[in-house]
Amino acid sequence: MHYESLKDFLTAPPSALRKGPVAMIFVEDDVEVATTLRHHDQMGFTTVIALMPAAFDLPGDLQETVHRIDYDATAERAVEHAVNSIGAAAPGAWMYYCFNAEYLFFPFCETRTVGEMLAFHTEERRDAMLTYVVDLYSDDLAEHPDAVSLDRAHLDRSGYYALARKDVAKNYHPKERQLDFFGGLRWRFEEHVPYTRRKIDRIALFRAKPGLELREDHTFSDEEYNTYACPWHHNITAAVCSFRTAKALKSNPGSTYDIHTFKWHNSAPFEWHSRQLLDLGLMEPGQWF
Repeated sequence: MHYESLKDFLTAPPSALRKGPVAMIFVEDDVEVATTLRHHDQMGFTTVIALMPAAFDLPGDLQETVHRIDYDATAERAVEHAVNSIGAAAPGAWMYYCFNAEYLFFPFCETRTVGEMLAFHTEERRDAMLTYVVDLYSDDLAEHPDAVSLDRAHLDRSGYYALARKDVAKNYHPKERQLDFFGGLRWRFEEHVPYTRRKIDRIALFRAKPGLELREDHTFSDEEYNTYACPWHHNITAAVCSFRTAKALKSNPGSTYDIHTFKWHNSAPFEWHSRQLLDLGLMEPGQWF
């Protein structure tokens, strides 16, 4: 299932696309591509789409299960264009997007599928889910210069905070049920991160509908999609555990020589289990038990 362009894919989209949930994986480099795709396939996504450079290879087993689209995910606004185009082709379907070396975790994901979680979320009349991008990094940059190691992955167990999201159109009054979240490597090394890219919140799970558009700051044109909960109680949130920021800080010439380790006194080994993320408050089950 190989498509030479996004246009070719949208001309004859697979029937499973409309059923959902659909995972869109944007491949920016060749780091942990296969593990990212396998992880999300195991989470229970009906359709897994890899948008990746034509020069990259895929293992044989993934060629049979993944819908591959030749695509340059690093081009300007390429991610927004693809998410909006694929979403428009499957109105009503639940969608998810992330990048390579990023891994979705949600409450009880070891025993429940993403489809089961989204079915419950739909019953609560929610069409989007807030996810926190939790930075992962190797504890030994001498051994892993790109900061990526699944076996030695660490995360920050504290240092996360939220600020009110201001509405420019309403004299900077706080938006209802919307917050900007910060923490992780983007907070600790903020001098190397542009101000507009320091947030760690992302509406990574959403229900497609006509006219809906993803914006450059990982929010949507429908403001209700950007809320962290409904008005009457807390909802489920999830986490995207990501090596992306660590990779960028170590590959960027402006920061790599200033960073000798990501480890600090609040680092903890990542256990690759939803219980750890729940205990740290990096996601919550809401009313789903």
